[in-house]
Amino acid sequence: MKTKKGAAKRFKVRGSGSIKRGQAFKRHILTKKTTKNKRQLRGSTAVHDSDVSAVKAMLPFA
Repeated sequence: MKTKKGAAKRFKVRGSGSIKRGQAFKRHILTKKTTKNKRQLRGSTAVHDSDVSAVKAMLPFA
């Protein structure tokens, strides 16, 4: 099995086993978004439980 390289660049597995992902909606068209909205999109969050199995299938060695 080969690792999906696009997924490897987007997701990281934490020490606890949960999967970390970056926030969406932060690349462009930021002028119409409020400062509060942009601040709340900072940082990273965990992948939802329903998507974990799909991400793990793309990262067989993580």
